[in-house]
Amino acid sequence: MRAKEGMAGLAKGLAIIEAFGASTTRMTVSDAARYADLSRPAARRCLLTLADLGYLAHDGKFFTPLPRMLRLGSAYLSTSSLTQIAQPLLASARDELHESVSLAVMDEGYSVFIARAEAVRIVSTGVKLGGRLPAYCSATGRVLLSDLTAEEINRHLDATPMKRLTARTLATPAAVLQAVRRAAEEGYAISNEELEIGMSAMAVPVRNRSGEIEAALSVSVFSGRVSVETLEQKFLPVLRNVAARLQRAL
Repeated sequence: MRAKEGMAGLAKGLAIIEAFGASTTRMTVSDAARYADLSRPAARRCLLTLADLGYLAHDGKFFTPLPRMLRLGSAYLSTSSLTQIAQPLLASARDELHESVSLAVMDEGYSVFIARAEAVRIVSTGVKLGGRLPAYCSATGRVLLSDLTAEEINRHLDATPMKRLTARTLATPAAVLQAVRRAAEEGYAISNEELEIGMSAMAVPVRNRSGEIEAALSVSVFSGRVSVETLEQKFLPVLRNVAARLQRAL
């Protein structure tokens, strides 16, 4: 429930901003009203205001984000001690594994990437800083979910619309719950071509001084180049070492 002193207009504008993403790169007024659960007039006013302020471009029909939108995310990234501490450690792991390494936190059912060291490749693995992946089918998400109580996990899974993104995607509460429990027991999770055919990822937990999982450290690879066995035998020790170093620094 919003506080009495809260600004309804600001809340509406932020709802529209959060609706943009990898699968929603542009929106009409009708799209914004649907995604943000607003009336068309309210959505139109918010979109036009954001366009006037330089956050969105408008071609007469579609609204698309402009570079100024980056300022909103940079406020967190530039002040978070977690990202500042993690960045050189991610770079170290990237240089050792020759693969891209990322750090993610949970946000409303999504795994959100807050730091990343990108390996130089002709073709990127697709994960970007600020990117969001569904927790139920991502390695980072399952690691982050594994720190919740059984009741919290079940409540999350019951409220999450699941769909099979590939033939390998685990998309039922029972299957995902089993994967989350395995992540808790083994201390790591693997998503093998569940988000996209040809792409796999492994994640390990990063805990704070209280022993709670603060973030998930992950490596993303092309499955044709790096097998699950290689992830477990060669990559896992490196990730665990970096996670331990990050934990000591928190």
